[in-house]
Amino acid sequence: MTAGEFRTVTVTVDGRRVTTEAGRTVAATLMLAEDRLHWRETRFAGKGRGLFCGIGVCFDCLVTVDGQPSLRACLVQVAEGMSIETEPMDG
Repeated sequence: MTAGEFRTVTVTVDGRRVTTEAGRTVAATLMLAEDRLHWRETRFAGKGRGLFCGIGVCFDCLVTVDGQPSLRACLVQVAEGMSIETEPMDG
């Protein structure tokens, strides 16, 4: 690769194929590919949650990756063929 080029990977987000830059976090991929700021809701109030602290402290960005639930999207780097599932959003 030359300067300015980057490697891409293809992942699946909620059943949809998404191509993104290798090395990105799942959170960055979701924000760019899904064009939304949250991908889960609070248990009781139904408030949107997604990337908040970006360093793995707040646990607001939980997703399921390759069948493993409750992973912090801000800490997991995307990998070729990865399956990412978000919580269903009402409305």
